[in-house]
Amino acid sequence: MTFQVFLTDDAARDLEELYDYIESHDAPEKADYVLGQIETAFSSLSENPQRGVYPKELLAVGLREHREIFFKPYRIIYRVMSENVYIMVIADGRRDMQTLLQRRLLQP
Repeated sequence: MTFQVFLTDDAARDLEELYDYIESHDAPEKADYVLGQIETAFSSLSENPQRGVYPKELLAVGLREHREIFFKPYRIIYRVMSENVYIMVIADGRRDMQTLLQRRLLQP
């Protein structure tokens, strides 16, 4: 079964901000490369979305609704619902992920 992969508005904004940051602080070619690798990573979830691990920050509060894959140091956090994969967060894993995930995924 093939799953559809969707970016949430927040994840699309994450990707755009990440690209802009790399482009302005490194080089446009590097930004293109990172963007391509991240897109390849989350697109591959269409074939095997259950392969990701549970984010440790969410496991600590008893949640197993989200999974994550990596293009280090970037973390791609997603949720599988029905036959769809929703990319929720794309973030540098060196950030304060506990606060980011709490704000993004746990607050109504």
